[in-house]
Amino acid sequence: MAHPKEERTLIILKPDAVHRGLVGEVISRFERKGLKIVGMKMVQLEDALIDAHYAHIMDRPFFGGIKSFMKKSPVIVMVLSGIGAIAATRIIVGPTKGYEAAAGTIRGDLSLSNQSNIVHASDSPETAKLEVSRFFSDKELLEYERNDFNFINAEEVA
Repeated sequence: MAHPKEERTLIILKPDAVHRGLVGEVISRFERKGLKIVGMKMVQLEDALIDAHYAHIMDRPFFGGIKSFMKKSPVIVMVLSGIGAIAATRIIVGPTKGYEAAAGTIRGDLSLSNQSNIVHASDSPETAKLEVSRFFSDKELLEYERNDFNFINAEEVA
């Protein structure tokens, strides 16, 4: 059973991560932080799903380019869980523009682009809940406790 303070967040490994063979490295960074994967699959995004996911920018002139980019190949979608998972993933991922992201972040180490920036991460609890349900059914999300949970979260579970 999940700890009461755990939260879930959606991660999308974008086409550039898939094409560049960076999937394992990106996933490893989240796991090394102590986050657990509770759902993961490879999908080819369709228009309706892209439109729903990017509805907040559909009226922008660059939306067509993003839509085309996100359809270039399958993507990996996953749900991570952990105490402070949303904030932690945002720090690990870094700012949207790879050329502005600090070394040590996924985007800072692996991207120079605004669009081809390796990964998407939910930005708030409200967004995470919506995004997780957009990509995963409840049956696709699994609950378990990592064996190292108490070491990773010592102050939170004491």
